[in-house]
Amino acid sequence: MKLHCIIVSFNCRFMSTTSTTTPILPTKSTKVYVSTTDNPLFNLATEDWLFNHFDLSQQVLFLWRNKPTVVIGRYQNPFKECHLQAMEKDGVVLARRYSGGGAVYQDHGNSIFTFLSATDDYDKKRNTGIIIDSLKPFIIQAEASGRNDVLVDGKKVSGSAFKQSGKRSFHHGTMLINIDANSLAKYLNPNKEKLKSKGITSVISRVCNLNTLSPTINHQTWSQSIINSFEKQYNLKADIEELNTKDLEIIPSLKETFNKLSAWDWRFGNSPPFEHQFEKRFDWGIMDVNINCSKGIIEKIKIYSDALNPIMIEVLQESLIGMEYGKDGITVGMDRAKNLMKGTDSEKEIEQLKQWLIDEI
Repeated sequence: MKLHCIIVSFNCRFMSTTSTTTPILPTKSTKVYVSTTDNPLFNLATEDWLFNHFDLSQQVLFLWRNKPTVVIGRYQNPFKECHLQAMEKDGVVLARRYSGGGAVYQDHGNSIFTFLSATDDYDKKRNTGIIIDSLKPFIIQAEASGRNDVLVDGKKVSGSAFKQSGKRSFHHGTMLINIDANSLAKYLNPNKEKLKSKGITSVISRVCNLNTLSPTINHQTWSQSIINSFEKQYNLKADIEELNTKDLEIIPSLKETFNKLSAWDWRFGNSPPFEHQFEKRFDWGIMDVNINCSKGIIEKIKIYSDALNPIMIEVLQESLIGMEYGKDGITVGMDRAKNLMKGTDSEKEIEQLKQWLIDEI
């Protein structure tokens, strides 16, 4: 790991009389990790690695942001929550986190924080106070709302989620600084009325970009501000350490987590069972395609059609069973069917069907 800055920490002996956040609790030291990469799979892996390995005697803050990404909850269905074709076209990454909750879009205008504490010294209210305090230098007055959100003038500027496991706890969330609002609609919640899933449906909230309230706030200035608020809360200077993808070659356990979160089986294959039905009239007949998937794999497919060649229908059904539900899997299965029907009129019809299915998924 590249050490960016080390400032000697010392035990807190006195309580602050000026802090506007929750009263200080004695702690041995504070630590800040700052990711210098926008790789979302690395950053999610790092957050999980930190959770499992951070020093329980420390209060820890991890700061990061991602390139354009849709992050879904552990039990969500990306084929329902995301417009996958648009994401692939625009180079938007799909990531699945270990924790639950809904789908969120993230980009460079969305800063992310993670507080890590020993469970005995874990306080969500105290962490939220740090977040609110970090906005005061920008003349932004924020308030906590409910259990998860921070609002400014009734609009959401930050949302949080929480995790506790034995002696370890974390509180993580986002700060909306200058997120591309158009991408929220472009990549999330495509209109698929016929897609039925047992997954959790995301809820779109009213949001506000902080840079519309203060032109001086950006990822760098806010990151420094929350570090200042974090240090003020504990009356301790923090050790600050940078992390990046080079650490994958140094820390085997981090690389193992990164590899898991990057795998197709985790990002797509971990989806709940679902059904998808498509219907289209071609010049050569109506195709009514019904697909059942489990863990992102086509387990069952039934095609109803008035096309004149019943053998083509049988070949299509057999060729698509066991394929990954997505562009690549559909392409492999349909090309297999084309080869089996090579030299017949059905070869052209299967190609038309393939292009239609790829566009629809």
